[in-house]
Amino acid sequence: MPAKPLPELVDFARRNSPFYAELYRDLPPRVEHLTELPVIEQTAFWAANSWPDNRLLTGPLLDAGVYKTGGTTGVPKFSPWTRSEHADSVTAFGAGLVQAGLKPGHRVANLFWAGELYGGFLYIENALHHAPVDNVRLPVGAAPEAYIADLIHDFGVDVLAGEPMKLSAVAEHLVKHGKVAERIELLLFGGDLLFADLRPILSRAFPNAAVASIGYASVDAGLVGAPVPGDDVRVHEAFPNRTVVELVDDITGEPVTEPGVPGRVVVTNLFRTLMPILRYPTGDRAEWVDVERGRFRLVGRSTEGARVGTVAMPTEEIRAVLLAHDPEQIISGMQLVQRRWDGKDGLILRLGYTEEPPAGLAGQLVEAVYKARPLYPDDVAAGVIHDLVVEWVPRSELATNPRTGKLQQVIDERPPA
Repeated sequence: MPAKPLPELVDFARRNSPFYAELYRDLPPRVEHLTELPVIEQTAFWAANSWPDNRLLTGPLLDAGVYKTGGTTGVPKFSPWTRSEHADSVTAFGAGLVQAGLKPGHRVANLFWAGELYGGFLYIENALHHAPVDNVRLPVGAAPEAYIADLIHDFGVDVLAGEPMKLSAVAEHLVKHGKVAERIELLLFGGDLLFADLRPILSRAFPNAAVASIGYASVDAGLVGAPVPGDDVRVHEAFPNRTVVELVDDITGEPVTEPGVPGRVVVTNLFRTLMPILRYPTGDRAEWVDVERGRFRLVGRSTEGARVGTVAMPTEEIRAVLLAHDPEQIISGMQLVQRRWDGKDGLILRLGYTEEPPAGLAGQLVEAVYKARPLYPDDVAAGVIHDLVVEWVPRSELATNPRTGKLQQVIDERPPA
């Protein structure tokens, strides 16, 4: 499906979508550059995409597939794709799988979640089907870890593709039963970032496996970026003639053009017209690695982190501190849990483990975080917030989204105001 020139795409959207007609009513008749368009405000976007009185789509649903997404707010939303849009998307994504390490003849177990209109499993299955190299597709889905371990051995699986938490669950099952899967050559993760705290358990269970991103896409934003070969699995590049990726300053809203400067990821899809995606914020943050080649490094979610009192606690920074002070690699997952007791807010560092943590490690970790975020102990001393609390749990008991299996990075358990 050929990409539409931007002026044509904008004109089509504003003529056929009531939402875009209203959004662009004060713009000049012809738009030549993306920066002339406002960045989409997600609340208004999804309010217009309600059912049955839809004001976002450019036409009726006659020949389309519908997926459901939690978007960036966790509230399920519906995202339709025409037959041709979907075919073009999975073909481009399938080509990216070769960059991720897919080789001719690979036997690939697809462990992504299926059902309830969730798109991950079906999208990956179609991408594998349209990949430019032969492969054997094993549509496993969210099967029990014991079944997957047996399948790896019995069927000679070469590649596992799934959410990071699902891949680590299979790894943990193997390790607990004294097994390793030496045949696995490649672990393809998607749907979430693969955090460094999961690397040790994956290495133990799959000692010969390379780890790579399966690609960057979402049900709502659509096709975003292909994986870039190399050691940094967070680096992706825009799909030529299909997507335009921008990084936008959090405060000014201006495009970020300097390498190494983080900004919000904003994507424009050049071939999707039933539900146009024009300067749509994906909910992620990234920094440019190579501006000319459209290569960027994902650095986390744009809303990721907790605030306790006056202290901001970004998940990526806190995770880095904890791992730097965990020489035995005990930590295999982290989430920040906000609670309120005795009239004050507090933060729980809920840490997953596969082997019992040694005595004293929790205190060392708290002190390391305090050193990195000195405003936290200052607020504790002032009586504003509670001390940090470490809560050790088996890795399998870390809270995940029940539908997608994604790890919940931040959980707010405070009562409503």
